[in-house]
Amino acid sequence: MAVVLDFEKPIVEIQKKIDELKKMSEDSGMDLNSQIETFEQQAQDYKKELYSKLKPSQKLQIARHPERPKFLDYVNLICENFYELHGDREGMDDRAIIGGIAKIDGKPVMIIGIQKGKTTKENLEYNFGMPQPQGYRKALRLFKHANKFNLPIVTLIDTPGAYPGIKAEETGQGVAIATNLREMSKLNVPIVSIITGEGCSGGALGLAVADRVMMLEHAYYTVISPEGCASILWRDAARFADAAEALKITSKDLLELGIIDEEISEPLGGAHSDHSITASNMKSSILNALEELSKKSSEKLREERYNKFRQMGRFIEG
Repeated sequence: MAVVLDFEKPIVEIQKKIDELKKMSEDSGMDLNSQIETFEQQAQDYKKELYSKLKPSQKLQIARHPERPKFLDYVNLICENFYELHGDREGMDDRAIIGGIAKIDGKPVMIIGIQKGKTTKENLEYNFGMPQPQGYRKALRLFKHANKFNLPIVTLIDTPGAYPGIKAEETGQGVAIATNLREMSKLNVPIVSIITGEGCSGGALGLAVADRVMMLEHAYYTVISPEGCASILWRDAARFADAAEALKITSKDLLELGIIDEEISEPLGGAHSDHSITASNMKSSILNALEELSKKSSEKLREERYNKFRQMGRFIEG
């Protein structure tokens, strides 16, 4: 059964009326096509208006939708000849981060992403999309491999944050993420990053020091989860909607602030309503970005990447 978000319930009610009219028409033989078409148009118009005026807290729900495409879904829809590379060469293969060599429209790339599960069993395997230090070290190994063989890098990010467990801290979570930030800034190859769902804290940034940072329309990108922010500011996680508004987590806000470079549109209803269209839009954006970046020298890429992130965080005093 499809998951229905709170704000989508009026659409579901209209759809129920449409289904009832269709059944009545079949059972009675009455011609109700005119009424059915009217309701269907109302549902479509309402849905368009609803999704054009979503609040940050509603986008948060879409970004976390359990049926939203995961990293491996996008790999299957966007890439050809994906060959996964395992392990951090220090004794562990963190399944929360998956990466390997692939082709996108015939162009070789290194594609790396954070994977979530679709079932309880899969979520346990992928640690609910929360990487451990070994995952970031695996990603770094693949970054360096791509740099050595002149492969552009594509990263897809969907995480509530790096794993906050004691074991992760004991094995160097902060150092692993910080090392990725430093090393990504020095790579000689083009880097394209897309926030596909949740992009939370340093756990997301550890794969997103890129030449082009993009976001899906209903994804979010933030220094802390709205619930975490509300817990700190108001001692009340239930005020997450207020925090989501204040944090400026949406693609439109972040595009205006210069944190991201492009918003990638999703089909009406969100990425979970049509995986193929979402993947196709992402593929076009990736190819366009790589085409532009491939014309730049290594020195120019590094210089512009450095300046891009140095300019973030500007503010105006009133």
